[in-house]
Amino acid sequence: MPNHPPQNLTVATTGASGSVFLKQLLLALERDSRVSTVNLIASDSALRVMAEELGLRGRSNLVGQIMGKSTGKSARKIQQQSNSDIGANVASGSYPADAMVVIPCSMGTLARVANGIAAQLIERAADVCLKEKRPLLLCVRETPLNKIHIRNMYRAADAGATVFPLMPTFYNRPATLDVMAREFACRVLAHIGLPQPDAYRWKG
Repeated sequence: MPNHPPQNLTVATTGASGSVFLKQLLLALERDSRVSTVNLIASDSALRVMAEELGLRGRSNLVGQIMGKSTGKSARKIQQQSNSDIGANVASGSYPADAMVVIPCSMGTLARVANGIAAQLIERAADVCLKEKRPLLLCVRETPLNKIHIRNMYRAADAGATVFPLMPTFYNRPATLDVMAREFACRVLAHIGLPQPDAYRWKG
């Protein structure tokens, strides 16, 4: 981890179900004054899933559609990157990204990251985090898990990634999906050095 809270983050989303968790993570990052830049990458499969789960229309103005529905404001710090742009800033180790979160992370994306297959920007940016020893969180979502999934999670963890399964908490008794997803986003952010002031904390 860097000695300071991460200021420049890469966030990727894939075709696994759970777009509400991505939305809540982006909303938290947009609010957090410690964060200056968020580079968002969505796979083609993610765009389809988000359209179905978040009611988005088309592939243009993705960030505006996600943020605008919740805040009524445009995002100031979130910049969308094309997954096909292998020459984007986050594809280089010289670009000062502090950490990367893949949420949700499909088993296909996990497999490519774990085995060094970096044909598109999401996997290349993840590969950069591993080689530069920067925090990489893979919020995997699948059930049941077969042996290939489990082996790939081991490989990714062995290479330096943190496997952070998309498992929400229930002890805080979330009343809505958004509350449940927000709390998970807070757990993710705390893990990379960005604890949120409104996060639920178990007191025993």
